[in-house]
Amino acid sequence: MADSQVPWGLDAAGGAVATPAWRTKPAWYLVATDDRMIPPPAQRAMAERIGAQTVEVAGSHAVYVSQPAAVANLIKQAAAG
Repeated sequence: MADSQVPWGLDAAGGAVATPAWRTKPAWYLVATDDRMIPPPAQRAMAERIGAQTVEVAGSHAVYVSQPAAVANLIKQAAAG
């Protein structure tokens, strides 16, 4: 899992976003209902805040490892939408 994550540069901390993509583009969010890092109610609130279409799946914080089919299906939905 660590190999899939890349370090971010210090420039990212000071960067400014003029128009967040979630304000102008459709968004999707996969709620991992067994996540113990980001509580599912917080995930739902974040998804609602950006107006995302949500899908819920029983999975941990590493849902893309434990539920790859669900993640792939969500990506397919987003690509088709």
